[in-house]
Amino acid sequence: MPERVRLLLVDDHPVVRDGLRGMCEAVHGFEVVGEAAASTRALALAAGLAPDVVLMDLRMPGMGGVEATARLRDSGSTARVLVLTTYDTDREITAALDAGATGYLLKDAPREDLFAAIRAAAEGRSVLSPAVAGRLASRARSSRTGELTARETEVLRLVSLGRPNREVARELFVSEATVKTHLVHVYEKLGVKDRAAAVAVAYERGLLGGATGGPPRER
Repeated sequence: MPERVRLLLVDDHPVVRDGLRGMCEAVHGFEVVGEAAASTRALALAAGLAPDVVLMDLRMPGMGGVEATARLRDSGSTARVLVLTTYDTDREITAALDAGATGYLLKDAPREDLFAAIRAAAEGRSVLSPAVAGRLASRARSSRTGELTARETEVLRLVSLGRPNREVARELFVSEATVKTHLVHVYEKLGVKDRAAAVAVAYERGLLGGATGGPPRER
């Protein structure tokens, strides 16, 4: 870990940034070198200030934190991104980690946990809040047992209604690539090779709300 951890604060709420700055600057070994209310500004500051750790909010006007994290990674920056957010859904967690975030922490975390997470991120160590770690562990267990996650079930439900990947992605606010990834996992867990077979097996097993016998018929 560097002697002084240089921090860039990225959040569209001034009160949150002020609170983070006050807490972090009171800790020996931390230095807040910049702050931004939008992702585009954050990327420019990261390029010029070379922070060690970026505390990144996820939902901001314009470009979101996930895309900003991915762009920061693709730019060759050595800054570590520690997501600090109020959102702990599977979608946000997976997207942020896939984009290259080193850690994922919720805003209700105790300050000592935040400081420990910043130090861990500066050293390149992954850090997750207990709630997030629990979600990922649950998903891992589901994967091992062949159970579909809630998001995989939702994707399959929409597919069973005849929705193409594009419409599924739009309804769930994810990319088409994410939908395809979910479907790949569904196929693996159900032991099938295509959409029709996945829907049929899901209905046979009662995974889509019906008992057996296939999708409900239109009246």
